[in-house]
Amino acid sequence: MDELAAVIARDIPADAYVNLGIGRPTKIADHLPADAGIVLHTENGMLGMGRAAHGAEVDPDLTNAGKVPVIETPGCSYFHHADSFAMMRGGHLDVCVLGAYQVAYDGSLANWHTGEPGAIPAVGGAMDLAIGAKQVFVMMTLFTKSGAPKLVPECTYPLTGLRCVRQVYSDYGVFVLGPAGVAIRETYGVRAAELCERLGLPA
Repeated sequence: MDELAAVIARDIPADAYVNLGIGRPTKIADHLPADAGIVLHTENGMLGMGRAAHGAEVDPDLTNAGKVPVIETPGCSYFHHADSFAMMRGGHLDVCVLGAYQVAYDGSLANWHTGEPGAIPAVGGAMDLAIGAKQVFVMMTLFTKSGAPKLVPECTYPLTGLRCVRQVYSDYGVFVLGPAGVAIRETYGVRAAELCERLGLPA
């Protein structure tokens, strides 16, 4: 997923304020150009988060929302958890990158609960980010372990947000979502026609 993280990093506009979701999206921090002016925000109250920390750089008090040690960038600041969520809800983030269980063709997002009995819900700040950020990107595997598509006509899992996802970045390609439906921007190791067939998209 490092190569995909690099693709997403290139798509994030310069000087943007960005939140990276827990899991795969945190890898994007390692690929952002230092001179792009991109400021990373975390739910746990850090603005100006840097890449993953290594070796002597590790400070157990400096972590991203997934508890992975990170470095500070110049001007980094810290604040109350409530203030962090106010930033998310107030439209102050330009981009957020989230993982997902499902994304619908219209951009609706399901990423906090599978609805399975006994499954542990994990909404975190996902709903706030999905609605509060100006652009929502999703980074995910395109198919489940059983081969079922995760880009679907309609979400069957509980929704995080309606029509909020702009682009889906997956191991098979990048998809742009909008009122006209799904467009394949690029593919990886597979022909677009084959991908359309597997997903049930018009060729």
